[in-house]
Amino acid sequence: MKIHGLQKLTLLDYPGKMAATLFLGGCNFRCPFCHNSGLVLSPKQQEVLPVSEVLAFLEKRRGILEGVCITGGEPTLSGDLKRLITDIRGLGYLVKLDTNGSRPEVLKELVSEGLLDYAAMDIKSSLSGYEKVAGLSQGQAPGIRERVAESAAFLMENHIPYEFRTTVVKELHSAGDFREIARWLAGCSAYYLQAYRDSESVLLPNTFHSYTLEELEDFRAILRETIPLVEIRGID
Repeated sequence: MKIHGLQKLTLLDYPGKMAATLFLGGCNFRCPFCHNSGLVLSPKQQEVLPVSEVLAFLEKRRGILEGVCITGGEPTLSGDLKRLITDIRGLGYLVKLDTNGSRPEVLKELVSEGLLDYAAMDIKSSLSGYEKVAGLSQGQAPGIRERVAESAAFLMENHIPYEFRTTVVKELHSAGDFREIARWLAGCSAYYLQAYRDSESVLLPNTFHSYTLEELEDFRAILRETIPLVEIRGID
């Protein structure tokens, strides 16, 4: 298990909880707007924190922190993920997993074994545009739409609290995408639109732009036709 980063306190990543966030490396997507490009493209070049050191930190913060968020990269690619979560839960923490939904078998296993308390799944785009927005060709991701749809459908069975979220990029998303998503994920418990923010850590910096708040509100209105809770994040 290679942990490449530790945010010691977050009030945002785990809804309603004081939490720490762990960053794992490696990803099977190449979303051009990804803001963790180092973890995606060159995880072997990133700093590695010993698991023992991270667990020792969490041990000291028991009673102060309530949860731990595990993000990436794509955490479900790690073969040691279950062991890490088990160790964290052994310290009394709630665990939230961030995932792109590409490995539904891992998600289902973790949930069925009672190892997750919350899941946040990135919805990259409408299913018809998934490969493009995820930075993949058809040959690189056979069956990706089906696997993502399987993960979403599983979460919508409400085994654990969950949210869907989309980072909205002007060059990659349109109102048509959100109409399709509204049909696809109708009735889901929570959906968040996240405003894109450019930085040098983005996979393709100085390339993309964010929609205005007013434009994001228009997308929100489309989603709210079928999804009761839709909110916007990342707008100051």
